[in-house]
Amino acid sequence: MNVQEQMSLVDAISARRSVRGFHPDPVPQDTLDQIFALAQKAPSNCNTQPWQTFVASGRLKDQLRDQFVERARAGTPANSDFQYVERFEGQYRKRQVACAVALYDEMGISRDDKPGRMRAALRNFELFDAPHIAFLAMDRSFGETIALDVGMYAQTLMLAMTAFGVSSCAMGSMRNYPDLVRSAFDIDGSVGILLGISFGYEDPEVAANRTRTTREELENTVVFRDH
Repeated sequence: MNVQEQMSLVDAISARRSVRGFHPDPVPQDTLDQIFALAQKAPSNCNTQPWQTFVASGRLKDQLRDQFVERARAGTPANSDFQYVERFEGQYRKRQVACAVALYDEMGISRDDKPGRMRAALRNFELFDAPHIAFLAMDRSFGETIALDVGMYAQTLMLAMTAFGVSSCAMGSMRNYPDLVRSAFDIDGSVGILLGISFGYEDPEVAANRTRTTREELENTVVFRDH
């Protein structure tokens, strides 16, 4: 896709969504170079650019996928580098449930279908058959403030992917077994894994990809005042 064919920022923001089913075709390296170069423009505190990104494709991606699946199937407890919310409450829980209902409805999984739900959860560790997985990381000495910078980088990266016709899914499950990622990329223990992003070209035939979620009304999330 050349520059003239790329969509506007407004269109990219509107079009971006979590895709949970991909074609096996890899994204060409020159396209990857352009996407990740754009993501590097993300803002950060004092321009420190604290993110570190590790992209697995081909055999390495397959190796990591198989290792993640093996641990997930065995019920191996997560050993994340950073603490995260175990359970949402109140309005946040309501939104989380609504998202799950929309996804499971499209997949034909009922509330009491435990095997179906377990299978759906395992799809995360199968990377939704994506040809690529990007692991986003930062120094383990950094805290929440710097993690915000990595979050802005993640959003910039996914919008850049969208602009080039590449779909993605940000995945918290990819922080569950950081030792696997460090081993695959020869990363020392000072680097912590925050999240993963599966990406590639969407397979529209996958039922989960029909899922659409809504957003809160502006007045419920933003307060404007001038005095």
